[in-house]
Amino acid sequence: MSEPTTPEGTDRRAIPQRSTTWATKLADVMVTVRLTPNRVSVWSLVFALIGALGLIGSVLVTSDGARAAWLLVAVVCIPLRLLFNMLDGMLAVEKGMHTPTGDLFNEVPDRLADLVLLAAAGYATAGTWAAGGVDWGIVLGWSAAAAAILTAYVRTLGAANGVGNFFDGPMAKPTRMWVLVIAILISLTEPLFDARGLMLALGLAIILLGSSITVIVRLRRIAAALHARKEETR
Repeated sequence: MSEPTTPEGTDRRAIPQRSTTWATKLADVMVTVRLTPNRVSVWSLVFALIGALGLIGSVLVTSDGARAAWLLVAVVCIPLRLLFNMLDGMLAVEKGMHTPTGDLFNEVPDRLADLVLLAAAGYATAGTWAAGGVDWGIVLGWSAAAAAILTAYVRTLGAANGVGNFFDGPMAKPTRMWVLVIAILISLTEPLFDARGLMLALGLAIILLGSSITVIVRLRRIAAALHARKEETR
């Protein structure tokens, strides 16, 4: 398990790509064109919104080709959301551009991005799993979105209680986004089996389960750290 970082909310997840040449050069370009970390954070949300529109658009069309085109919009936008999430931190920390409102821009767009993408993925399964007058695919999307937001909320509780951010658990932000991308890509083959929305529903179920486990893991780590701190002060 990873060790907690310092208590401040500016703690960052360890991302190996930050040290790559291409990421450094891309951050340099953003500095050159005077993009601030806060603006980059907002752009990450813009890409998430476009991806969400792609997911919703996929269920509003009847032809398989049009559906595939909408889904590919989401496939492109989700990694861009993650890329801009990484770059805003690089500008703030490595380039020394952190602002007083940086923590707010770092967290709020992220949570909104999780919400719109996962909820939209639920709507993209509409009609796949309906019973008793309830479209359970849509319920699954909103549940996965709530669980994803809860993982981040619990993480910040560690910082708020002075024991640092814990990024442990099987379904942190990058993982759940790549699960969603994989589910979308596999769903492109669904017309062959007449099973529209099935793969997205399965992906959302995995995200919901993994996020729930992640919440439990992080709560246990925070509780253990709080107990250890109490013992140290005796």
